[in-house]
Amino acid sequence: MASSASPSMRSARLGLRATPEQEAVLRRAADVAHKSLTEFILDSACQAAEQTLLDQRLFMVSSSQYQTLLDLLEQPEKDNASLRDLFARKAPWDNG
Repeated sequence: MASSASPSMRSARLGLRATPEQEAVLRRAADVAHKSLTEFILDSACQAAEQTLLDQRLFMVSSSQYQTLLDLLEQPEKDNASLRDLFARKAPWDNG
C-alpha cells in the first residue's frame, strides 16, 4: 500500500468538490481515524486505487516479460513439503 508522504514531500495538488453531506461524513471519519481530512482522503483514495489495480483481469507486459513467465511455467515442479501439508489438511469450511 502506498504510504502517506509527509506534507513537505508532497508536491502535487489535487482538487475536488463535495456536497456538504459528503464533507461532513469525510470529516467525521477522519476524526475517528485521528487523521487530518487530507490524510484520510489520500489514504482512502490510494487504498481504493491499489485495490482497483490489483483487481485487473488483463495485464499488459512486454514480450520479454511474457517469455520470462513462459520459461518459469515450463520449469519442472519442485517438491514443496509445506504446500503438500497444507493441501492435505481439511478446509475449515468442510468441518460440518
